[in-house]
Amino acid sequence: MIDGPRLAPLQGGAPQQLVVLIHGYGSNGDDLIGLAPHWQAALPHAAFVSPNAPTRCQGTAGGYEWWPIRSFAPDERAQGAVGAAPVLDAFLDAELARTGLADDKVLLVGFSQGTMMALHVGLRRQKPVAGILGYSGMLVAPETLARDIRSRPPVLLVHGDADPVVPFAALAEATRVLAASDVPVETHVSRGLGHSVDQTGLMLGGQFARRVLIAEVPSG
Repeated sequence: MIDGPRLAPLQGGAPQQLVVLIHGYGSNGDDLIGLAPHWQAALPHAAFVSPNAPTRCQGTAGGYEWWPIRSFAPDERAQGAVGAAPVLDAFLDAELARTGLADDKVLLVGFSQGTMMALHVGLRRQKPVAGILGYSGMLVAPETLARDIRSRPPVLLVHGDADPVVPFAALAEATRVLAASDVPVETHVSRGLGHSVDQTGLMLGGQFARRVLIAEVPSG
C-alpha cells in the first residue's frame, strides 16, 4: 500500500473532507504536500495526504513514478495509467475506510503525471469524487473515455501556455473529450507559465476546492 505525508485539519478533530495530492514523475509526496498550506484556510476541516507513487524513479534523488517515461508515446501513457490505477484506487478506498468519509468528500489534485492519474482514476470510479483539479497534465487514452467512464465529477484544468514538458495543446484536447462525455469541465490558461503552478492557479484551485467540497447554503 502506498502512503505519504499528511496534514491534519487546521481546526483539529476528525476530517470532514479529504484532499489527495498526486505528484508528478520524478517527484514525491513531500513536494506536492507543499500545496496544502495555500488551501488550508479555505478548507479548515479538510485533511491532506500526498502518497508517493509505487515505484522509485531512476536518476532522481527521492523521486517516484506512477509509470516509467521513456518515449512519452500515447501507448506508453495508456499502459502506464492502467497499470498504476489499481494502486491509487486501493489507496483511495483505504483512506475512505480510515476516515469514514464518502467519495463525494474527496478532492483529487494532480500535477503533470499526477493529473493524468487523477483524471484516469477519478472518472472511472463507480462513485464520483467531489472533484478533480489538474495542473500541467493531460488526459490519457482519450479515445477510451466514452467507453470506460463511470462517474462525472466536476473538473478544473490549469495549464501554462509555455509548458515545455506536457504540451499546452493537451488542455484543449482534454477539454473537448471531457465535454463530449458530459463531464463538467473548467479551464484556466496561465500565460507565460512553464511546467509549474502560479499564484493565480493556486487561488483558482482553492476556490474550486471549497466550492466542490463544502456545500454552501444560499442565503435568503
